Amino acid sequence: MGAMQSLQRQVLGLIGRAVVKSINAASKCQMIDVELLAGQQKAGIEHLEPYGFTSRAKAGAEAVVLFPDGDRSHAVAITVSDRRYRMQGLKTGEVALYDDQGQSVSLTRAGIVVDGGGKVITFKNAPKARFEMDIESTGQIKDLCDTSGQTMSAMRVAYNGHKHRENGQGNNTDIPDKQMGG
Repeated sequence: MGAMQSLQRQVLGLIGRAVVKSINAASKCQMIDVELLAGQQKAGIEHLEPYGFTSRAKAGAEAVVLFPDGDRSHAVAITVSDRRYRMQGLKTGEVALYDDQGQSVSLTRAGIVVDGGGKVITFKNAPKARFEMDIESTGQIKDLCDTSGQTMSAMRVAYNGHKHRENGQGNNTDIPDKQMGG
């Protein structure tokens, strides 16, 4: 075997493709068990994730595994992806976060799109949310939703139809001449 073939084999021995069998996300560095394409099983491989991002892929995802110094006994996974759930059709420059349930946040050319995948979107641990823009809703807006709150629609109906007794005269006032729009 020539020197070039030997070098090529050494370089190819540094990198491997694998299928994820399981993931342990409880430790500081996520650990994955994989099966390399040659059928070799490797357990307890560190999955090095980019700072500020983490995910826990499902079994069957794919990984790129490195073997530093060509040592096949010690491996690190540098990326895990899953083509089964990958969002398709992004335009050049667009970015998205997504999962297997259809939930996503997409930074599109037209603006940011949050898709809850049919689930509740919850904002937590903030003293308030500030929106520096107009807000539109195709659904109901309700205040104090965990206690006795009302929807804006119910408040509008109550306001538009309200009457009260005039000062000491016993007659009811007319409904407001300025109706709250809807």
